[in-house]
Amino acid sequence: MNAQLVSIGNSKGIRIPATLLRQYNIQDEVEIFPGKDEIIIRPIIRTPRDGWEDAFAAMHANGDDVLLIDDALDLEEWEWK
Repeated sequence: MNAQLVSIGNSKGIRIPATLLRQYNIQDEVEIFPGKDEIIIRPIIRTPRDGWEDAFAAMHANGDDVLLIDDALDLEEWEWK
C-alpha cells in the first residue's frame, strides 16, 4: 500500500486509510519507532483506568488520599418505613 506525504507546516504527514484505523483500533495517538530501513507505527492501547495507579500513589505521597466525608452512616437519624 502506498501513501502520499502531506505538508503540515514544516513537517510531513501521511494519511492512514480508515480501514487500517479500524483494523488496528487506532484512535488518537500512535507510537513511532525508527528502524534500520523502516518506520514502525503502532497503536497505543489504553485501558479505561490507565494511569490510576500512579495518580493514587502521588495522592498518597501528598497526603491527599483522605475521605472527604465520613463513610459511616448514622442510622439512628434515619426513619425506616
